[in-house]
Amino acid sequence: MSLENQRRVDSPFGERSTAAQVIAGHDLTGRTALVTGGYSGIGLETVRVLSGAGARVLVPARDLARAKAALAGLERVEVLALDLADPASAQACAQDVQERVDGLDLVICNAGIMACPEQRTPAGRELQFATNHLGHFVLANALAGLMADGEGARLVMVSSVAHKVSAVDFDDPDFRASPYDKFQAYGRSKTANALFAVGFNTRHAGRGVEAFSLHPGGIMTALQRDLEEAEMRAMRWIEADGSINARFKSVEEGAATTVWAAVSPLLNGRGGAYCEDCNIAEPTHERGEHGVRPYAVDPEQAERLWALSERLLAQG
Repeated sequence: MSLENQRRVDSPFGERSTAAQVIAGHDLTGRTALVTGGYSGIGLETVRVLSGAGARVLVPARDLARAKAALAGLERVEVLALDLADPASAQACAQDVQERVDGLDLVICNAGIMACPEQRTPAGRELQFATNHLGHFVLANALAGLMADGEGARLVMVSSVAHKVSAVDFDDPDFRASPYDKFQAYGRSKTANALFAVGFNTRHAGRGVEAFSLHPGGIMTALQRDLEEAEMRAMRWIEADGSINARFKSVEEGAATTVWAAVSPLLNGRGGAYCEDCNIAEPTHERGEHGVRPYAVDPEQAERLWALSERLLAQG
């Protein structure tokens, strides 16, 4: 994908559209989707509307009891085990999926952690990069063979405007040579999500399987659980009177771009694109709420990330 393709389309939806509005008119009967983190926040809303449109939805979860409780009552929804911080668990989850279904139409990588205190996996990987990127890298690649040729299958990576905080550090991905910064770590992982979509698309678009990434918008969910209220007030996420900043979306609005990236025919042939507000984002060098940094959709950076990911995983 080139930056020339990172241009807006004539979408009927926008910043305040809801996932239910986006899915209206789409019949997903007979389609199968997988949604990581699909039992909380915008992931739960994504599962709800996909199921409501007739899709069978697989929801990998680390907390199986919590997931089953959250998803109770939804039709055609199945919960299976996954710990994204553990590559072996991601491989096992993919094997479980292969035993359950004959094919996948949608793989939506929505799960993630944000701005947590410094933590590492048993293999020594920085936890945000390991969870948000490496786990999804293992899972999606292991599931790629189930994504049917020529039938419009899509991989959707939930990235973030936080990709603007930092490009991927290819020399020090685990903060071994520099002090840990929780927001920088999150930003690196979100850039990695966008670049993975570019790399995956390069490898599979030729057989009709496309990949996209997106910023869902600011939404106040459990994703912020590691942040103190004082931090969120300092960033104006929470106002002086205790209200949520008006720029934040509802959960229903926050899931809309994910669903749009999953089903919109306007994205056909535009694989690798980074989306926002139910449209394709414009390239920008500004720090604001909108647009995508060129480094997050750069094919050369995507290939460097692919090689780095394989190397880190090979190390254990």
